[in-house]
Formats: sequence, structure tokens, C-alpha cells
Amino acid sequence: MAVPKRKQSHSRSAKRRSHNAVKPVQVQYCAQCGTPTPSHVVCPDCGFYMGRTVVEVSRS
Repeated sequence: MAVPKRKQSHSRSAKRRSHNAVKPVQVQYCAQCGTPTPSHVVCPDCGFYMGRTVVEVSRS
């Protein structure tokens, strides 16, 4: 059975994990109302997505 001969160092493990950091959410602004929303998501304020109104939002 294959077993590592030596313990892997902290720096070597950290180098491997250097790309695992959490990236910030990509935010785009709605073309209709200007509200910041995540990309590829219907605007929660006006229901606008991809150039048309997809969801009717009640104003209350």
C-alpha cells in the first residue's frame, strides 16, 4: 500500500489551497431600475430580466 514517506509541510498545503478562497458575489445593476442584483437573477424590485418583465412585482 502506498504511504507518504514524510509529512507534508504547512507551506506546501497552503500553496495547494491558495485557489480555495471565497470570491465576492458578482453584482450587476438592473437596466430597468438600477438596483444591484446578482448576475443571471431576476431583479427583486421590478421583476426585470434579459430585457423584459418576467415576474409581476406588487408595489406595497
